[in-house]
Amino acid sequence: MYDDEATVRKILTESGDTWAVVGLSNNRQRAAYGVAEVLRRFGKRVVPVHPKAEPVHGEQGYASLADIPFDVDVVDVFVNSDLAGPVADEAVAKGAKAVWFQLGVVDEAAYERTRAAGLDMVMDRCPAIELPALR
Repeated sequence: MYDDEATVRKILTESGDTWAVVGLSNNRQRAAYGVAEVLRRFGKRVVPVHPKAEPVHGEQGYASLADIPFDVDVVDVFVNSDLAGPVADEAVAKGAKAVWFQLGVVDEAAYERTRAAGLDMVMDRCPAIELPALR
């Protein structure tokens, strides 16, 4: 239900190209760093969201979604499941079109709230795996 192929495809191809990646820092050992590189290769603008607010891949970082001074299409979440729900709520408040919880990140209550707010959402999937498979 929360990872259906039609929604995966819609988010990757129709939801827009500005992706806020929550948990993205300059730590090259973290999965978020590599996924951000793949998103960029596929034409997505990747905006880092991390408490340090450091630039990553040449894009200014922000401490929170609310701090981003422009619209965000998709919020990609690289935090533990117990912290992910509030991020989904922030994505709704920000006006994002979709929320993507990475592999291993599942919060069914957040999924229900996010879908009820009208956003598309996928959990427990990785866009770096799904994007190349679309071709």
